[in-house]
Amino acid sequence: MLLKISLSSSILLTASFLIAMGACRTDKQKENREGVDYYINSNSGDDANKGLSPSHPLKTLERIQSAELGPGDRILLASGQRFRGSLVLKDVSGTVQHPVIVSSYTEEVSTAMPLINATGYANAVVLENCSHVEVKNLALTADGGGETGDTAATNSTESDMRCGVLVKITREGSFTGIRLENLAIKDIFHENRGFERPEGEVRTANGTQRYGWGIRLINKVKNACLTKVEIRSCTIENVSHTGIKLTSRTGGENGYGIQDFTISGNRVLSVGGPGIQMSGVSNGYISENLVDGSGNHDDSRKWGRGSGLWTWGSRDIVIEKNRFLNARGPGDSAGAHIDFNCSNVVLQYNFSANNAGGFCEILGNNHNCAYRYNVSVNDGHRIKGQDGAFQEGKTFWLSGYQGRGRKRSGPFNSYFYNNTIFTGSEMVSKFAVSHSASGVLIANNIFHIEGASKGVLGDQYQPDRAGSTGIPHVIFENNLYFERYSWPEEVLIQDISSMVGDPGFMKPGGPSVEDYIPANSEAVKDRGVVIRSIPGDTIGLTIGLAVTHDILGNEIKDAPDMGAIEIR
Repeated sequence: MLLKISLSSSILLTASFLIAMGACRTDKQKENREGVDYYINSNSGDDANKGLSPSHPLKTLERIQSAELGPGDRILLASGQRFRGSLVLKDVSGTVQHPVIVSSYTEEVSTAMPLINATGYANAVVLENCSHVEVKNLALTADGGGETGDTAATNSTESDMRCGVLVKITREGSFTGIRLENLAIKDIFHENRGFERPEGEVRTANGTQRYGWGIRLINKVKNACLTKVEIRSCTIENVSHTGIKLTSRTGGENGYGIQDFTISGNRVLSVGGPGIQMSGVSNGYISENLVDGSGNHDDSRKWGRGSGLWTWGSRDIVIEKNRFLNARGPGDSAGAHIDFNCSNVVLQYNFSANNAGGFCEILGNNHNCAYRYNVSVNDGHRIKGQDGAFQEGKTFWLSGYQGRGRKRSGPFNSYFYNNTIFTGSEMVSKFAVSHSASGVLIANNIFHIEGASKGVLGDQYQPDRAGSTGIPHVIFENNLYFERYSWPEEVLIQDISSMVGDPGFMKPGGPSVEDYIPANSEAVKDRGVVIRSIPGDTIGLTIGLAVTHDILGNEIKDAPDMGAIEIR
């Protein structure tokens, strides 16, 4: 396979299949070849150079016309330099041991990341139908449609989005080994500054207009699969919609279109939509990310609504050790919620605070999902009717919603145990449980609710029905409440063995997990029950119901304590 680099307005790496004998390398030949480095320096470079050494770099991206790209090859941008345009890699493949790398090289004059400015272009970096490619140590921006008099604005080919990084699959096949690491993605907007979205746009399901995303992975090809993707240690800040978004489909010969992925150690700040969102994916691990300020609306180009994280149509997802803070918006905007059509999604060891939409939110047609060993602080403070809010914020919500016009169904076999929930006296905690739910376990939680609490209707486009009929297969027992009626009497299900007491938090209302270490051993220590399967549930959780450590890493010995933190 001979790969050709062509740059007029971007770096475009396309596969050229040559019929002539010897034109295509075997896999062994690819593995044994030495990697080639291409150096680009916009200050000291010269387009008359070949660009094969830092002492003789190229000057512009456009100068790179062709190259035989294979395992171990690198495209290196000089630190501290600014590069205009878009970097597009198409049908490029490295190997596990020798990936193709896009990164930087250090100049003595600066150690700052090189910046790709894609203002006026569709995306800053595109990987299309690629395998074993790494992109790292770069800064990316794309703020609007182009500067005054800049004809590059006409080069945008994606009519509905602009991305810092876009990974997409457009043909059948198996693709694997994409790694995005240490990228600084900031100010990604499709529209120019001053553009104002109409008032009703925020009420649409996911937005209908053009937006900017931080990192997007898209695979909608029926018989294609993208596996082993890693997104690590990136910062995504100030984009008009979602920070990190994975979109795929279920079905086809390969099942879920995006599988076996890790999103870890990233910072997603002040984004106009959700912080992290995934649809049609499986076998995902999301850990140690900070999402702060999703649903932000400090720029009129932003959508202005979004949970810190949410899943849809996905399975076998573990979400742990993250911080979800300050989600805003008139609807949704929980710390992390499980949208409909999911199975085996587990949220554990997360810290969730000051999110307008709420803490626990499990929608319809979800199976065997769980919130366990999380700490929630003042989540669900939004009040319907205030500041344009069309949905109540909720501390706890089981909703049967599974799409407009569809009969409500589920969720089924929802597990909620050993969480610590604190809400201050200044807010009203709200709870909703749909008649369509079936199978619920709620145990060993601390509901430290200092203010009022009440049951509300789910209110997802239309309210869940009110009434007194319960739901089947419920284990609701052994929870600690700050006040007797912290769990509202009007909610469909009730605790059959509740306890009342003050856990004695170190600093109620504080901004860290450690602030919720209990001091009242009598109320908390070894007072938890062993978690068992919901009646009729033969699955439980695929990763197991038993937990060996608490949110701080303390070992759980003997009977579990109440809440998310073991008293040592």
